Amino acid sequence: MHTPWDHAHPDLGPALVVSEDGWRQRLDSTPNGHLLRPDGNAMLRVLASGGPIHLLHLTRSLDAIRDSGQLLASSGCLVGAVYGAPLTPLPGGALLPHNLGSHLLDNTRDLESRRGSTPLVIEITPDRPVPLVGLDYLRLGEVHLRAHAAHRHALTEAEDEHVTRSVTDRVRAAAPLLDLLLGSAAGRPSPARPLLDALAAAVQVMPYLGYLYFETVAEYLMLHSTSRTSRELAARGEMNNHLYKRLAFAAVDGMGTLFDVGRFRPDHNRLLELVTAVEPGLADAAGAFVGERLAHRFASTAFAAGVDATAFAFHGADTEQLTRHAPGLLGQLYFRDVRLLDRYPQLYHLFERAKAGEAWAYWNARNIATPFNSACGPKGEIGINPAHPTAKVTVWKAETCSRGLVHPVEAVDAVPTPRLAPWVFAPLRDRTEEERWNNRAVVPA
Repeated sequence: MHTPWDHAHPDLGPALVVSEDGWRQRLDSTPNGHLLRPDGNAMLRVLASGGPIHLLHLTRSLDAIRDSGQLLASSGCLVGAVYGAPLTPLPGGALLPHNLGSHLLDNTRDLESRRGSTPLVIEITPDRPVPLVGLDYLRLGEVHLRAHAAHRHALTEAEDEHVTRSVTDRVRAAAPLLDLLLGSAAGRPSPARPLLDALAAAVQVMPYLGYLYFETVAEYLMLHSTSRTSRELAARGEMNNHLYKRLAFAAVDGMGTLFDVGRFRPDHNRLLELVTAVEPGLADAAGAFVGERLAHRFASTAFAAGVDATAFAFHGADTEQLTRHAPGLLGQLYFRDVRLLDRYPQLYHLFERAKAGEAWAYWNARNIATPFNSACGPKGEIGINPAHPTAKVTVWKAETCSRGLVHPVEAVDAVPTPRLAPWVFAPLRDRTEEERWNNRAVVPA
């Protein structure tokens, strides 16, 4: 019997015309499809080797880490991990950052959440090879739904009513688009232009769709890019993260303050403009691929494993039906609406620590010392399971040089600890769209 955590560590999708295996074959056949496999991806090779794993971690809390001896975990796409990016040891002791790490190092001044960060080198030595099982945060909906049901008692009656009404209205407002996506996934495809135009409009009432949209476009870019940089990185076994970073900053104002892809909503024409700006040769096929792939990913993340998604319609569905058939979507919506409450910084640990604890238990049961984000492939976003009982961890403060290498310079007496760092993003968020939604007209049933 699978669990919601099995669903989040793919792959047990619902009944669809195009199977997960069918999509896997299509993605494998793209120009960079080999980077999805252990024989082509450098990060996966290191995990499978059973040898030491070196990660770059950026912190703005070095003094606190030294004083406490603890590296705290963060929530987010890896639920409860100490976030990092791979490093490759070189002769002489220096380490070469993965291109995701290089991007973070090169842009710390432009990202408010990274400004003033100190690089750390973390070496993890597992006691055996790490299973090559990624975590797709888009599949965490059932986990979020269960956490919401367990802890909604901490909401005031007004807060609970506000969240419930907001989630219900989001589904009602977006139902035409959701049913369009469902039809496409079930073998009744819609042309790319009207589908993506409708999607762009729906993201305004259901920002979660922006995450699906962005991850799908990011996957398309990384798998299809044949630029010189992408070819050089592919030769190193790395997916090119610079592509989707450029896309995000061009598509959404204010990404430097808070990287929020829930605001990613280009219509069809704008998407082609954005893709052209990133890599001109990729625009022609972008619309069709993104529309088809996104429809499939929506169905496979919204519905419970084993549910026949082809026999359901969002139009007219009530909360009981959504809970039974589409708990993945419902959970994502509850999760995001609770985060918009003014009291969320106070509620953060209550809602998130239980999920982190479940993640740690699941990872330990499968001996996953270093979980990685697989939402759009093994792109280099990887973390440390802070509750792993046998992995050995060593930490150094580091410096960078003009060649872009990372050099450990001072040992730090600290270890990953199964506790979540405080919630710090509430002051950074833009409330414009949130206020517009709160002042919405009545959404008809």
